[in-house]
Amino acid sequence: MAGVQIFAENREQTRELLNIGGRLAAGLETTLSAYIYNDAAGADEYIAWGADEVLLLPPLAADQPLDSYLPVLEAEAKSNDPDLILVAATFRGREIAARLAMYLHTGMCSDCIAVDIAKGSKSLQMERLTYGGAAIQQVAFSTRPALATIPLRLFEPAARQEGRSGKIRELPAPPPSPLQVLERKKKTAAGKDIAQAGIVVCAGRGIDKKEDLALVAQLAAALEGEVGCTRPVSEEQHWLPEELCIGLSGVSVKPGLYIGLGVSGQVQHLTGIRDAKVICAINKDEKAPLFAAADFGIVGDLYQVVPQLIAEVKRVKS
Repeated sequence: MAGVQIFAENREQTRELLNIGGRLAAGLETTLSAYIYNDAAGADEYIAWGADEVLLLPPLAADQPLDSYLPVLEAEAKSNDPDLILVAATFRGREIAARLAMYLHTGMCSDCIAVDIAKGSKSLQMERLTYGGAAIQQVAFSTRPALATIPLRLFEPAARQEGRSGKIRELPAPPPSPLQVLERKKKTAAGKDIAQAGIVVCAGRGIDKKEDLALVAQLAAALEGEVGCTRPVSEEQHWLPEELCIGLSGVSVKPGLYIGLGVSGQVQHLTGIRDAKVICAINKDEKAPLFAAADFGIVGDLYQVVPQLIAEVKRVKS
C-alpha cells in the first residue's frame, strides 16, 4: 500500500497540510489520509478539504500526553506503508515526528519550506533553511516512509471541494502511557498573535529606549496594524514579550505590509519576514542589510521620519 498521511493538532493546521498533502498525493498518484482527534464530528469537513480517508484517533484521558498516540501512528504506518508522513511543526508535533521517525527507522526532514516530487520520478525532494537561514538545504530520502515537519502558515488552507466522498475509519485506543500529565496551565500571551496581522511595524535595535516604543505603537495604530520586534528588543532588552519576536527562532509573519524601524535586517530576522508582500525599511544606516530585501527604503533618522509618516497617514485617512 501507499499514500500520504498528515498529522496536526487542530483544524487550521490540518487544512494547511491538506493543501500541500493533496498536491503531493496527486503527483504520487496515491491517496491522502488525515489523522484527527477530539473532532470526530468534523470528519466530513476534512473530506471536503481534500482527505480521501479520515483516521479517527480516540480521545485521550485527561492525564495522558499527546504523544500517547505514537504507538497507534507507528502501527498505522507499518500496516499501510505510506510514501510520506507530514506533521505540523508545533512544539509537540516536532517531538512526535522525531520519535515516530525513530520507531519507523526512517529519516526526518524538519521545518521543510518546500516538498516536491523529482522530475521524471516519484522520489521526494525537500528543502529547509540552514546556517541560520543563510542557505537552503536540499534533502532527498533513501528510506521509506519519508517524514517531514511543516512550519505553520507556510501554505494556504485547503479550499473546500463540494461533492467529495471519502472513508472514515476509527483507530484503536493506544495503550496507557507511562507518563502522566499532573497539571495543565494555560500560558497567557503577553502580546497579540502577529502571525495573523495584515500590517506589522517592527521595532529594531535602532530604538534608543523603551519609552520610544510608544512611537512604534502610534505608527502601528495609525495603520491599524500590530507591533513586532527583533530578538535584541525582546531577548536582550526585554522591552517586548517573546511572542512579538520575529525571526528564525521566533515568529514568521506574512503581512501585506511590513515596516522595519531601526531594524538592521540580519538573516535570522529576514527568515521571519520572507513571505511579507511589501517590505519597507527605515534606518539611518544606508548599509543595513534590510534595504537589500526591501521594496521601499528610507535612509534617515526614524525619530524624524516616523512622526511625519504618522501625520501623513492620519491626514490621508481623515
